[in-house]
Parts: sequence; structure tokens; C-alpha cells
Amino acid sequence: MSFNDGVELDPSQVEDRRGGGVGRGTKIGGGIGGGVVLLLAALFGINPQLLGGLLGTGQEQPAQSTGTPLNQCKLGSDADKDLDCRIAGTVNSLNVFWPAYLADYNVKYPRPKAVLFEGATRTGCGTATSEVGPFYCPADTTAYFDPGFFQDLVTRFGSSGGPLAQEYVVAHEVGHHIQNILGDLDKAQQDPQGAESGAVRVELQADCYAGLWTRYATTQKDPKTGKPFLEPLKQQDLNDALSAASAVGDDRIQKAATGRVSPEGWTHGSSAQRQKWFYQGYKTGDINQCDTFSAPTL
Repeated sequence: MSFNDGVELDPSQVEDRRGGGVGRGTKIGGGIGGGVVLLLAALFGINPQLLGGLLGTGQEQPAQSTGTPLNQCKLGSDADKDLDCRIAGTVNSLNVFWPAYLADYNVKYPRPKAVLFEGATRTGCGTATSEVGPFYCPADTTAYFDPGFFQDLVTRFGSSGGPLAQEYVVAHEVGHHIQNILGDLDKAQQDPQGAESGAVRVELQADCYAGLWTRYATTQKDPKTGKPFLEPLKQQDLNDALSAASAVGDDRIQKAATGRVSPEGWTHGSSAQRQKWFYQGYKTGDINQCDTFSAPTL
């Protein structure tokens, strides 16, 4: 899903920490097999506080802001050519869409932060490595992205790629921010594992919220220019997003890593479920239809 060329981006909404180092602190991940555990348990929306308990990572560390804005990202045409700018443009679109949408429910939207990093970075939830994939930390209300993940999404996990596949990832993480605002995010920690667990329901709801944003992204206007951020959706765009959702299903990742599927260990839902709930948000455009916690079947 391409950006309209003349849309003006706000690069200050994304901080680039690459090349700045992480300093000392606790590490999320690491150790023999840590990457496998993280990929199975946490890919696409990890709550690092939960992983801290699972992996024994110790006390939380304060986040550090040591990066710079993406000043090269000025127009929608930059987002079409450059992944960093596409992330920034998607964040911009989400930060215009969600305040307006939630206002109808009398809910205020404190703008989340977004950070690009590589290797490792310090967060309000501890020091995270790239192994965990994209994640949202509720302690500092920040979504973190290592852009190298988007290539892994294709080469390692078998997604078809494409702009909307990448934009879906960003929208999913901001979906966790919406859950944090609405008080639903902690349900993942209260019931952290299993096919019908709170963790799975939290992740599927974030997928639904990503689909909901997709429904309106092509009409949501840049307040500076009055133009929609994104061009009309094509079927291939939707296929790309659904492919990304399928690629990070628990069943698919478990099968690839261990040769078998163990629903009792799920934390994010199956490939089919992730596709289903993304499409539910896209099809209905209604946040009330994203209530995975009341759904009798997922």
C-alpha cells in the first residue's frame, strides 16, 4: 500500500538509535536457545516484562533517549522508497487515525513513541536484543523496531513481503498501545500461554486493530496537506498483509523450529487465527468487533 507522494511526513515521531550502543543493563534474550524461546514466545508484540519473568532477566532498566529523528523522511515519496521512512509514515498515519477514532468513545490517545534500533537497545522494560523482533514496551509506551526484521519476515518466515506487510507490523505494535490505553494489555501476563490464553487473545486483538487501521488508512488525511496518507488498497496489498500474519503464527513457527505443533505453548495464535482477526478488523472497521476476550472461539 503506497503513500501519496505529496503527503508531508513528521520524522520527529520516530527516533533512530542505530549506531549509538546500549550501554550496560539487563538483556532480554541471550543464552543458548534464547533466540528460539523468544521467537516462539514473543515474536510480533512481545511484552518484555513477561519475558523478563520467563527468562530471568532481572530488574527493569530505564529507557534512554539517545537517538535522532529521521530527518531524511520528508514526503510520502520518501516512504515509498525507503523502509525507515515507511515506518515513520505509518507511525504518522496511525497517530492521526487513532486519536480521531477513539474520540468517538471519549478515550484520549497519548501519542506513543517509536524507536529504530539494531542489535540491542535499552527500554523501560529492560535491554532488548533484535532477537525478540518488533515489540511494544508499556513501561515507556514505546514501540521498538529493528528494520532488519522486515527482511527476516520474508527470508526466514516466508512472508511475501510488500509495503502493507511492513505497515501491518507497525500497526500491530501500536495496537498494543491501544490495549495499554484501554487496560487490556495486562491480560497477557495474567494468562500467558495456551491456545485460548489471555496472551493469544491480546495478540489477536492487536492484529484486529491493525486491520481496523488498514480499513481507514487510505482515507485518513494528512492534516498538513489534506491528502490521504495512503493510496487506495489493492488486492495484492491485502494479500501481503495476510501473508505476514500467517508467517508469524505460533503453529507455523513451532513446526519450523521443532517439527511439531504444541497449542499448549501458544502465545500469539495460529496462522489462520492471525489472518482471521486482521481481516475482521479490516472488514468491519469496528473496534467492538475486535473483542477477542469475549469471543467463544478464536
